[in-house]
Amino acid sequence: MAFLRNFLASILGTLFALGILFFMFVIFAALAGSSDEVRVKKHSVLKLDFPFPIKEHSAFDPEDPFSLFYDPTMGLDEITKALAIAKTDDRITGVSISNPYLIAGIAQTKALRDALKDFRESGKFVYAYADFYLQKDYYLSSIADSIFINPVGSLDFKGLAAEVLYFADFQDKTGLKMEVVRHGKYKSAVEPFLSNEMSAENREQISSLIRSLWENMRDGIASSRGLSAADLDRIADTLGARKPEMALSAGLVDGVAYLDGYEQKLLRESGGSGKHPEQISLQRYMRYSRNKRVHKGSHEIAVLYAEGDILYGAGGPEYIGQGQMVKAIRKIRDDEDIKALVLRVNSPGGSALTSEIIWRELQLTREEKPVVVSLSDVAASGGYYLALGGDSILAEPGSITGSIGVFATVPNISGLSEKVGINAEQVGTHTFSLEYSFFEPMREDFREILKEGIEDTYQTFLTRVSEARKITLAEADSLAQGRVWSGTEALDKGLIDALGGMPEALDMAADLAGISEYKIQTFPRYKTGLERLMDDLG
Repeated sequence: MAFLRNFLASILGTLFALGILFFMFVIFAALAGSSDEVRVKKHSVLKLDFPFPIKEHSAFDPEDPFSLFYDPTMGLDEITKALAIAKTDDRITGVSISNPYLIAGIAQTKALRDALKDFRESGKFVYAYADFYLQKDYYLSSIADSIFINPVGSLDFKGLAAEVLYFADFQDKTGLKMEVVRHGKYKSAVEPFLSNEMSAENREQISSLIRSLWENMRDGIASSRGLSAADLDRIADTLGARKPEMALSAGLVDGVAYLDGYEQKLLRESGGSGKHPEQISLQRYMRYSRNKRVHKGSHEIAVLYAEGDILYGAGGPEYIGQGQMVKAIRKIRDDEDIKALVLRVNSPGGSALTSEIIWRELQLTREEKPVVVSLSDVAASGGYYLALGGDSILAEPGSITGSIGVFATVPNISGLSEKVGINAEQVGTHTFSLEYSFFEPMREDFREILKEGIEDTYQTFLTRVSEARKITLAEADSLAQGRVWSGTEALDKGLIDALGGMPEALDMAADLAGISEYKIQTFPRYKTGLERLMDDLG
């Protein structure tokens, strides 16, 4: 009787849940259907603001009501496409970068600057306004023809810095620790668990990296603003642009104005006749441009996005897994209309096994069609491992590249257990039946087995680098040891083939494939908001 009651309750609960989902679907579909088509008026200014974090290729679709259950993001590919469409749209007279507060990496920011620079080549204007500028926001806005700031605002321009926390004493005092096995003196991700202070190698690595990133940002600003690198370093050293009048005097902005004054400038520049400039938001214009094509042709180039941590599994919008990636690569390889593949990587790394599986599929694809790799903000460790599967590797100057090294971390609470009075006893049939216990100090024989696996993985990684970059194992090892490089440094060291973004990668892929005109097909296909919601609900 109890079984029947529980069974009926389960059926009713399922039907109730499905009823709610159906009701929500009807409501949201009605709301979406009642929305007007995007209309772009004459003398419109495209208003660039970025309310959500930027990803390389976003699975978030504002027209999908069930996407509202997930964190909204904006796709860098869709933003740059919208700017390319706006460049030739006669109704768009210019762009206004408005209070940007950009949640994106340095390489992604440069990609946006490049897209705005290309937009300006049409002869249309680009203006920028903010109540205050953070440093990365200013880097983006510096590409504008004119920059304006609120009279009581501020401008953050001070150079780059890094701070690392160290936990050796904390571990000793609490009994909570991480057991670490690594290969690579620069593999700094685990250094905080081993020491109380920064090693000379890590200090050298971080100093070199942030200096290179700063120089690329600074030189881009200097070129756009007609200032020297020395001028900008002096301004950063003295915080010489912290107030609006100081920023104006230093040449970092062109005017100090309230928003209404700035809007009047937009109105005059756009040729409008009303009281206020006609503006269309980036998100609405992205909706308009979604079904437009920038590239046209009978042939296709596939763009495969690999973004997030690399983990063993199916994969999805939040992480790279071999399941989704292998499926996409095989589909690209088997499609005769697709003449080349561009792999866009934005990953700090992760599972070596997953990286190797994807690398193998890329190797097989190279035998049939060109594979070009484009590095975004980060292509470190496993992210760089993936890049080795291509014929050529391009990176932005600010792309964090390399970290050719391997480590393992295992939590251990034996010290804490002893302090609070917990004792764990083990019984097993063989020596390694219980390989490891969180409640006991790590055995040396188990540490040696871990170390053996780390060394094997490192040697495989080195071999992949050696073969792909056509250097000896010793040369690969000298560039490895877990050290990260900027894109500029990586080019100098031979870890990449050229500096450039997605436009340059697409051009290279077309050249290698022997085609001049092409359209783009993007992979992988992410599940819709409804599909993801149903998966989460089981």
